[in-house]
Amino acid sequence: MSPLFGRSRPSRPAAAEHVVTLVRKPGCHLCDDAEAVVSEVCAESGARWETWDISQDEKLYRKYWEQIPVVLVDGEQHTFWKVDAERLRRALG
Repeated sequence: MSPLFGRSRPSRPAAAEHVVTLVRKPGCHLCDDAEAVVSEVCAESGARWETWDISQDEKLYRKYWEQIPVVLVDGEQHTFWKVDAERLRRALG
């Protein structure tokens, strides 16, 4: 008998269960571009999204100031600088 017999495989969360976080700062044109992509992809997939402003949080600033915009998926860094819509869709799929 296979050791996996009778066991279910772990399933990936549905897109609507994911949380996408955009780490950004005011006046950042790359952040504006990233927000447009994140907004569009999350609207399509049903994923929830939020923004964090590094100018309002010293810890975020120290961690991400050289990389913004940064996109996190479920708290894990997904990308930075430029958001690829197809790659984000795959991460949420």
